[in-house]
Amino acid sequence: MRIHWHRRDLRGADNRGLRAAAAAAAEDETGGVRPVFVFDPDVLTHAGPPRVAFMLDALSSLRTWYRERGSDLLVRHGDPREVIPALADEFDADGVIWNADYSGLSAERDAAVRRALADDGVARQSVHDAVFHEPGSITTNDGDPYKVFTYFSKKWHDRPKSEPYEAPQAAELVEFRDDEPLPSLADLGFDPPEADVPPASPEAARDRLTEFCDEDVYRYGERRDYPADECTSRLSAHLKWGTIGIREVYEETEAAKFAVQDGSPEAESVREFQDQLAWREFYTQVLFYNPGAVTENYKSYERPIEWRDDPEALQAWKDGETGYPIVDAGMRQLREEAYMHNRVRMLVAAFLTKDLLLDWREGYAWFREKLVDHDTGNDNGGWQWAASTGTDAQPYFRIFNPTTQGERYDPEAEYIQHYVPELRDVDPAVIHDWPDLSPAERERAAPAYPDPIVDHGERRERAIEMFERARGDA
Repeated sequence: MRIHWHRRDLRGADNRGLRAAAAAAAEDETGGVRPVFVFDPDVLTHAGPPRVAFMLDALSSLRTWYRERGSDLLVRHGDPREVIPALADEFDADGVIWNADYSGLSAERDAAVRRALADDGVARQSVHDAVFHEPGSITTNDGDPYKVFTYFSKKWHDRPKSEPYEAPQAAELVEFRDDEPLPSLADLGFDPPEADVPPASPEAARDRLTEFCDEDVYRYGERRDYPADECTSRLSAHLKWGTIGIREVYEETEAAKFAVQDGSPEAESVREFQDQLAWREFYTQVLFYNPGAVTENYKSYERPIEWRDDPEALQAWKDGETGYPIVDAGMRQLREEAYMHNRVRMLVAAFLTKDLLLDWREGYAWFREKLVDHDTGNDNGGWQWAASTGTDAQPYFRIFNPTTQGERYDPEAEYIQHYVPELRDVDPAVIHDWPDLSPAERERAAPAYPDPIVDHGERRERAIEMFERARGDA
């Protein structure tokens, strides 16, 4: 019998580790697969209510999937370094298989589990499931990990992609029933999320993928930066928690590409979406080789960056009360939906670091708390890109103007007015001019909406000076 240890792979189909466990058990004729999930206190310490709510919903769906096949999902609480070897001993397992994770915390935990199993003489194996090309498989000609996405992406697109893995049949699973109920949010020490968390199941993920590939994927390249269009897949939480496999997503997008003329704008649009899958793997590789980047700048400066300490400005940013409409719309979307449009994520991150001059770690921690799709590699990479501290990052002297960005990507202020009700009856031109209006004009237009908390032009100059001092140029 083999134990499959579920973590961020909460599905039965297109699950490489689960398929490997079933194949190993069949080859040895040792009784099938016993699925396990462990609530790890160390992992939960870094979690937020939306992610935990999504995870619990996904676990409920996964347990139902197993029970429909005469098996179950064994649920336990505690340190996996103790729980997994104990379960292997309790059930006389011939081996334990799991899908690899890539953060420093995960790598340390998995290495400890591997050593404990080895000490007990239990076979153990981790496989790469969450990415097509595991860290170290796409490198420069000198064998070094890429630091620039463009070069990484070209090789990523050129490499062949494996097909989805078959789900195990009922006969490949251990027949049992676990009476341990799934915990509630309160049981795990979390308050209910203030946001509406989307449903978490493979069925929900596939429905979303099919809907996206039927239409929006063909205009993704042209419209993905316009938040009011909602021309994005909304698959990020499903990929984070593995309620859908990366191979299944890629296969569906390939089918969409082949359904249109090769080289057409529609085909190129599909490729641009696939580029986002490559970004995900690029940042996974960056995290794998630089686990300290979760808390430290990836890029070193000669002197420390002089981030400001301003709790009131930070709170205004969190509350969507900065007086910059596109920024506030994004921050309020985050609170309402545990999600934010990708273009707007870049804008609010740039505003925090370059207008408010606050440490990117403050923003990263807030996203980790509020996002349902928080992924350590992706979010850390995005925040350090915006802060000009990451790999292949935005140059420190290129600073987003939030007013210009709002005019360009939300010209009719549809996105802004949806999330900022104080501005719903205000002319879009007035909304986009908000930071440049006089106090009296703002009072007449929308008395309930705040004045800008900073002057962008002045803060832009201060940001450049701050980074030049860090570089040793001033």
